[in-house]
Amino acid sequence: MADKPNLLVIGGAMSPPMQAALEQDFTLHKLHAQDDQQAWLAAHGADMPSVLTDGHWGVRPDVMLHLSSVKMISCYGVGYDNIDAASCAGKGIMVTHTPNVLNAEVANTALLLWLATSRRLVRDDKYIRDGKWPDGNAPLTHSVDDRKVGILGLGRIGEELARRLAVFNADISYHTRTEKPESGFRYYNALVDMARDVDVLFCITPGGAATHHLVNRDVMDALGPNGTLINVGRGTVVDEAELVKALADGRLGNAGLDVFENEPQVPQELFDMDQVTLLPHVGSATVETRTAMGDLAVSNLQQFLRDGTVISPVPECRDL
Repeated sequence: MADKPNLLVIGGAMSPPMQAALEQDFTLHKLHAQDDQQAWLAAHGADMPSVLTDGHWGVRPDVMLHLSSVKMISCYGVGYDNIDAASCAGKGIMVTHTPNVLNAEVANTALLLWLATSRRLVRDDKYIRDGKWPDGNAPLTHSVDDRKVGILGLGRIGEELARRLAVFNADISYHTRTEKPESGFRYYNALVDMARDVDVLFCITPGGAATHHLVNRDVMDALGPNGTLINVGRGTVVDEAELVKALADGRLGNAGLDVFENEPQVPQELFDMDQVTLLPHVGSATVETRTAMGDLAVSNLQQFLRDGTVISPVPECRDL
């Protein structure tokens, strides 16, 4: 291709294999956080018909303002709450993401956090490393078998998690905006009611205004001092300040967290709590899954360039 169309790459969305594949069809322009973004965008933004980004950076309003000719945004990740997809759809701008290829891995991470938290994996690992075992056995922990489990967000990942929970003989309930009778699980219209009736609450729901602080103090208090909160969705879904207080006060028993409200900043108070397991947003972070995500993000861009269609549009753009 003699004159390759421009592709704006935002943040760290592009791996070396993705770059090699995209350079065959596009002229790449990388926009990093440390750059003088506004000056660069003012000079070049209007010449960018396509964008590759990720769920963290998205395409924020101050960036979008300069992309007057953009027609396609490919998001490397399933979450796209930092892209105004509804506004894009209204302007005929296609937005894609990478669902399905990461369902299993994120569900596995949710289970990992639950097991590690319930069985105090981090605490007991440190117990051995600190040389305490000769002085006596570590305190007892709690089983994950035969528990009442609530899933906040019974989408693709939630359904994948539910299938895995069957191994533990879990009694599964769920809360979503729309009931799914075909799931066969118990539906709760009110999240606080479900939290009151379960031992473990898994958060696997997108971010955005509709879910901001959905897990608030009332929900945590309903879950209670023996309850466990696992979040592999978005950090903004949980009121983090209230979470810290609930754990410190003993009003909430345990937490396993892969996501945080102001990533990569994590509340210092959580570091010394052995009833909490922390991961640095690695739900899909395996070589195999990230490769599949990258392949899909690239394929969406290449197919749109070729014939104007895509493989995995976000719901807001399915009718474009």
